[in-house]
Amino acid sequence: MESPRFKPGERVRVRAEDRPGHIRTPFYVRGKAGWIERVYGDFLNPEALAYGKDGLPEKTLYLVGFDQKEVWGQYPAGSQDKLFVDIYDHWLEPA
Repeated sequence: MESPRFKPGERVRVRAEDRPGHIRTPFYVRGKAGWIERVYGDFLNPEALAYGKDGLPEKTLYLVGFDQKEVWGQYPAGSQDKLFVDIYDHWLEPA
């Protein structure tokens, strides 16, 4: 396992890409900023596995947290509600 690119607490942004095919990153978080909540480790890339490939190289999987207002915009002011999504490393960039 390589060292993860991000550590818990670091701010990240989800890439705002619109790729065809089997994608595990929800549209509603693409382009949004959040933070690394947890590093799960390295796993075979499910986007490659979906097409019968070997899933290599492995990708680091993170639990990324978002403030609901960042994701939905019109979320009630002052809300402390959070959204957490599992996102692979190749979808993340420093915020």
